[in-house]
Amino acid sequence: MSALSDLLAFQRQTEALSQVMGRLGWDQETMMPPGAAEQRGEEMAALESVLHARRSDPRVGELLALAEAGTEAEKSQLRLIAHAHARATKVPADLAAELARVTSVAQGIWARARAADDLAAFLPTLETVVRLKRIEAEALADGGDLYDALIDDYEPGMKAAELAALFGRMRPRLVALRARIMEAGPTPEHVAGHFPKQVQLALSREIAMAFGYDMEHGRIDLAVHPFSSGSGADVRITTRVDEEEPLGCLYSTIHEVGHAAYEQNIAEDYRLSVLGQGVSMGVHESQSRIYENQLARSAAFTSWLYGRMRDLFGDIGVASPEAFHAAVNRVASGYIRTEADEVHYNLHIMLRFDLERALIGGDLAVADLEGAWNERFLSDFGVAVDRPRNGMLQDVHWSCGLFGYFPTYSLGNVYAGVLHEALRGDLPDLDAALAKGDPSPATAWLRERLQRHGGLRTPRATIEHAAGRKVTEAPLLDYLDAKFGAIYGV
Repeated sequence: MSALSDLLAFQRQTEALSQVMGRLGWDQETMMPPGAAEQRGEEMAALESVLHARRSDPRVGELLALAEAGTEAEKSQLRLIAHAHARATKVPADLAAELARVTSVAQGIWARARAADDLAAFLPTLETVVRLKRIEAEALADGGDLYDALIDDYEPGMKAAELAALFGRMRPRLVALRARIMEAGPTPEHVAGHFPKQVQLALSREIAMAFGYDMEHGRIDLAVHPFSSGSGADVRITTRVDEEEPLGCLYSTIHEVGHAAYEQNIAEDYRLSVLGQGVSMGVHESQSRIYENQLARSAAFTSWLYGRMRDLFGDIGVASPEAFHAAVNRVASGYIRTEADEVHYNLHIMLRFDLERALIGGDLAVADLEGAWNERFLSDFGVAVDRPRNGMLQDVHWSCGLFGYFPTYSLGNVYAGVLHEALRGDLPDLDAALAKGDPSPATAWLRERLQRHGGLRTPRATIEHAAGRKVTEAPLLDYLDAKFGAIYGV
């Protein structure tokens, strides 16, 4: 046995245990009885202690010093293991366990507070989460920017200053497009009617499989906040159902299938290794957003979906495929990020980015967060927040301690814009397939160009290798201008 093989065998067990941890999280959000929250917190803390001990084990450092890599995959594995080991050794074991316990319990407290519109019931818990995340960031930052240290968990190598500059370039064009649309006059029709739960779920399953989701190695369940979990041979997704509004279920499913397809399509040789998962949340989000938006909200695909929904539900409140396409892409200043149109979505993310950066940096107190949120929301969206569940209680991320995660959503949109430009260049007849409800030419392109490579390359290199061009925001903004300019005549 060589140092390299010993190291990779040790890492394989760590990855397997990490998958178990993820399955506990999935169960907590879908199946766990509500009274089990405190015990689950202890279970998560215990398992996190084991994982942290393995990731920070001195033997990992010793094997890294001795290991010799020959292939590109081996070199990438050593790079990623070294990065994770360096981070783990900076975080005290008791802090890692406490974060796992607190954030596990916090999710249940957040869910109850959101359901009751009781912000006060959540604020003490959020105070604790923020305090612990700042301690963790201080341990990781080595005197540098605290928020940069947290971003690195989700988008390795990315910095807050680079994100701020990117958002600063995007914001003027997004605001200008929004203004033109708001002044354009009549808004598109709404989808309306009664859409039974089981029929929605059957259609969402049908669409999920059309987009390449392998149900032999996955399942679809319900959750308050849809998500994808797992990798390799066990990748699960969730969606939500409102019997008066079916688009939320269908497009949440497609979004999560984008995440799940990435994980399912990674080369089998990489399973239970550091390469056997998405390379970053920004790249992950590029897959979910391109599936959901550029493909599933295209005029070609919505023309097929309109007919399919009429077959299943009868009258759906809109009179034509063209009217349905406009309804699916309707621009409105809604409260909820996950339901936001493509024009407003990045404005939601920029709000959260600025607020959580201020929270972690110590420039904003948790007690003042609601006021800051509501003031910024009114400024950006022209609508006053009416209740906490439509404001700062809407997202699960902060209860989970996922500070630094939000900006990867917009980064994923930028990545998706670059990929879509390249994909359309290579697949000039794609709309003919989409109009038949068949996105497989596009999903196959993404599988071969990007998904099967897993964590082989850095995030930016992953996108640039797949698209054959540099990452910029221009393709996304040009796509938005063209698409919504056509729908709204602006």
